[in-house]
Amino acid sequence: MTRNSNSRVRHTDFLDNSRTTDYTGPGLFPGQATGGVGGYLLQRAMPHLPPWVAAAGIGIAGGLGSLQWAESAAAGVGLTLASVGLIGATWWMGKATTPQRRLHSAITVAAASAWTTAACLAGPTAGPLPDLYLMGAPAVALSWNIRMILRRNDAPTAEGGDKGLLEKVGLARAQIGNAKVEPNRVTAPLAVEAGEQTNDDVSKALGRIASALDLPTSAVRYQPDPDSSRRGELVIVPEDMLAEAAYWEGPSNLGGSIADPLVIGRYDDGSPMFLWLPGDPDAGRNGTHVLIAGGTGSGKGETALNLQTEILSRRDVLLWLSDPKMFQDFRPLLPGIDWAAEGGTPTEVMVEAIQAVIPARTRWLGQHNYRQWVPAAAQVQNDPEHTCRTDGRACGCSGMPYLVAWMEEAASTLRNLGDDAFTGIAQEARSAGVSLVVSLQRPSYDQMSTSTRASLPSVIALGCDPRDESFSLPDTVLDAGAHPGAWGNRRPGYCYLVTPGIDETRYASPGRTWGFGPNAVSLMEVLANWAQRNGATADPVTAGAASSVAGNAYTGRPIPGGTPAGHTATDEDDMDDTGYGPLVDPEDADIDPEAELPDDEPGDDAPIFGQETGRKPSPEEARRLFAQALEEFERAGHMVVGPKDFMDWCDRNNLSRPWVSARLKEAALQGRLEPTNTTGRWRIVPALTAA
Repeated sequence: MTRNSNSRVRHTDFLDNSRTTDYTGPGLFPGQATGGVGGYLLQRAMPHLPPWVAAAGIGIAGGLGSLQWAESAAAGVGLTLASVGLIGATWWMGKATTPQRRLHSAITVAAASAWTTAACLAGPTAGPLPDLYLMGAPAVALSWNIRMILRRNDAPTAEGGDKGLLEKVGLARAQIGNAKVEPNRVTAPLAVEAGEQTNDDVSKALGRIASALDLPTSAVRYQPDPDSSRRGELVIVPEDMLAEAAYWEGPSNLGGSIADPLVIGRYDDGSPMFLWLPGDPDAGRNGTHVLIAGGTGSGKGETALNLQTEILSRRDVLLWLSDPKMFQDFRPLLPGIDWAAEGGTPTEVMVEAIQAVIPARTRWLGQHNYRQWVPAAAQVQNDPEHTCRTDGRACGCSGMPYLVAWMEEAASTLRNLGDDAFTGIAQEARSAGVSLVVSLQRPSYDQMSTSTRASLPSVIALGCDPRDESFSLPDTVLDAGAHPGAWGNRRPGYCYLVTPGIDETRYASPGRTWGFGPNAVSLMEVLANWAQRNGATADPVTAGAASSVAGNAYTGRPIPGGTPAGHTATDEDDMDDTGYGPLVDPEDADIDPEAELPDDEPGDDAPIFGQETGRKPSPEEARRLFAQALEEFERAGHMVVGPKDFMDWCDRNNLSRPWVSARLKEAALQGRLEPTNTTGRWRIVPALTAA
């Protein structure tokens, strides 16, 4: 009971919680407005009077009808047909109600119409009609009163409209508790029948629930209780608040730490979408790698821009980017990116560099007593407890920024390097303060190894083909109601976010990344310039390990008005040994590198670095020319080579491919080359490191 300023009391009837009665008066109790206790009791009894009024009306109708149609055969036929029609209409109209109400209504109408017909033809006082009326009418009226009383139930049952809805979707015996109503979100606890149904039955019924409510499939979700197989929460979001695009207005935390949450969009209830890359030992959260998956036109490019602009706005992080599309979407951000590589060989070099960087960074973190990267690792190390010095003084080492290695359009890279190219990186990088971001259209098993996919715990799943949903999202999230296949490419930017640090109940909640309008380019350029001037530069350990592999291909972020930061190579002893593929291309394995080459056809000789035409170099001269070729590749930043890269050189110097394969093996044994994970491909060891 509540009172408003005009002493108007709105009272909920204790017999029917769906009905309300208004009272007007100066007092608190409704009876005071209508004559004390008697008036109050009358008001309380009024909801129960309709069945009694109907019973009295039937008696009056029978008496009046007997005056008109007593002993009339025609009236008997008409009244009988009317009774049958009324009973049938009652049964037909009751099909939308519960079976109990339908049956009760039909029996009541049948009894009332039968007595009325008999009373009209024989008279209300004939035979047993008076006794039937005096006993039957009160009984029927009381049955409706009892039904009204039983309608009130404070227990969490699925009665009323909820009951009808659950019956339609095959969950008739499920129980719904008190719903929590928020702006554009309704959350209700749900329990299915013990021993008969499980949470899987609710997940399978979500589409039918959405159909019954006339809502899109993504608007209805179910979050199972991890401690029960029959309980959970049903979440309904009636209005799609993501339909109107919201545009990026700049980074959320310019100058903050990469350890702070990255804001990449909003959920369908308006709350922000957070993503963390580094771990947090205090929160019990591990670092993460990210998979961005979505079909053509689903908004992967803008999703990538959301995440990259957030990364570049932080003070203690480096971004390495590989993009086979020549940075079509990301060109305004290039000045702020520490290393940008196009597809093909430059990406091969970057992957090899990342593999070399991981053990170097892990060793440094261990020497400074960091079990994982934290923001303090990016600061100058002045703690005397660090074990990189043995004299008990603070080491004064430069800090180590976090590193994000981004592989855009990774399907192309995986085709060139193999579907497990990122497996080792994904499994080992998190402990080194490195996050791997892999973006591709279809993360299916024929493109990415299952080991790599299992090592990417965070997913941004955009619209896709319905058959590809299971490649992106875990089965538990799909069972909870997530369906990126329902969007396809019709809802760019719509996505599901699965990542450590956010409530698991959010995993099945759709969100949308910020859009990048025509004015965003200038703002991105401003951000890139800020990152170039104020962002982190590569620490000596990371830069040295990268340079020892990539040579001139890695220069680091350029300093405004100056040159790229200098990088020093690490010693060979500082680099961990890793497993590599065969040293010789298999198709050249049976070639004797010292065998005489066959004579060329006349006229096929070509000048060789100033030598006269028609003269083939001696073995010693050919080896010298091969060393010069490696130096040329190194100066050009072409740090991963194979026989196919020497085709033009062989033509100029009258040398065969088998000879080149043998020289590659020889150079590898001398330490000038290192084999990669790809058969027949070698990484050039920079001359300083090789020496």
